[in-house]
Amino acid sequence: MTMRVEWRNGNTSLPTGATALVAFPGVGNVGKVAIDSICELHDSIELARLHPVGLPPHAVLDEDGLLAPPHLSLRSVQTKGDTPLITLTGQAQPNEPSQQSLLANELLSFFENEHLASILVLAGMFDSPENKETFAVASSASFRIDMEALGVDVRRDKPKSGAIGLAALLASSGPLYGINSACIISTTVGNSGDIMSSQRLIEHVEQWFGFGLTVPTNGDEWLREKLQSIAPGTKDDLVKEMTASHDAFYI
Repeated sequence: MTMRVEWRNGNTSLPTGATALVAFPGVGNVGKVAIDSICELHDSIELARLHPVGLPPHAVLDEDGLLAPPHLSLRSVQTKGDTPLITLTGQAQPNEPSQQSLLANELLSFFENEHLASILVLAGMFDSPENKETFAVASSASFRIDMEALGVDVRRDKPKSGAIGLAALLASSGPLYGINSACIISTTVGNSGDIMSSQRLIEHVEQWFGFGLTVPTNGDEWLREKLQSIAPGTKDDLVKEMTASHDAFYI
């Protein structure tokens, strides 16, 4: 395995049977902002930093003021629910498709060895402003049945053209490693200011799965700060540029 695992804060393993909420910067940054907000609304601790090959070569100052190499962060979130909850996110994902595939396989192998139970990828999907939907897409018939029993709105016809990117590979490949996986999608106009789409994600994840999450009630203020903190400095629509040659959406 080329990915180096740096355990943090005295941890040496993940909670057994945990559910992972996963998101990376993507369409409207909807999923990334939702996970960042969940971590800040609850007591959370960094369990590990994952250092894979292929992340953009951008070292940044961490919360301790130390220069940290590019990495993905795994955090444990303390909630009122009974299911151990962790989050996985980062400032970027590999640019090359082959590196995204490699990293997805390495992450899933790592999660399999750590006895992770399920992966829920949080993402945004382009749609018209008047269409405000949140729904799930499963990667196995058995998990789809389980989610439907919980009242989850599981779709069989969306996204019609599929999805690409690291998050899409994680959402679809879980069953190959004995892990339930699905994508929870919230529609968005696609810009970095669609704060209510991020809030809808958090609301529906809590409504459907009952993790005991605190749902933000002042989205127009709280989530806007999160979006602005990770919004790119350029106005260029990089996601649109990456998907210009096909109609699958990038998550």
